[in-house]
Amino acid sequence: MTRFFVETFPTPIGPILLLTDDEGIVRSLDWEDYTARMLDLLRLQYGVVTLEPRNGVSEARRAVERYFDGDLAAIDRLPVKTAGTAFQREVWAALRLIATGDTTTYGRLAAGIGRPKAVRAVGAANGANPISIIVPCHRVIGSNASLTGYGGGIERKRWLLRHEVVRIGG
Repeated sequence: MTRFFVETFPTPIGPILLLTDDEGIVRSLDWEDYTARMLDLLRLQYGVVTLEPRNGVSEARRAVERYFDGDLAAIDRLPVKTAGTAFQREVWAALRLIATGDTTTYGRLAAGIGRPKAVRAVGAANGANPISIIVPCHRVIGSNASLTGYGGGIERKRWLLRHEVVRIGG
């Protein structure tokens, strides 16, 4: 059984759930209205998971709050740890290399990890990302620059990209 500590707190685009381990390493970050999806991903990756309320405020939470307050680099060096397959972890590591203010496409992401024909698999790994925002899956857009799916909803993706000063159409 894996134990994580949970914090729920408000953001400008809805309440968020942050899960950290005993060492304060981020294990999951997702929107409160997507709790069921988050729990499903955790079960797939870790099996039985126990969530306990965190006593006090974690450094990770402070960093996420600073990000939403405009210090966009506050989350860049937060330690994260995921389970998932080796391929998923490779994609998630590549996501962390997308600079704030930049975007990429699934095709460029696949090519960047040396698997240019794995575009759909990269998309699936992106969709299974358990650590929203910090592992910035929202920075991946369609090849035609469209805002493709985002686990927290397209409006949140649009807000996050605008918050990061990414110019988007519409």
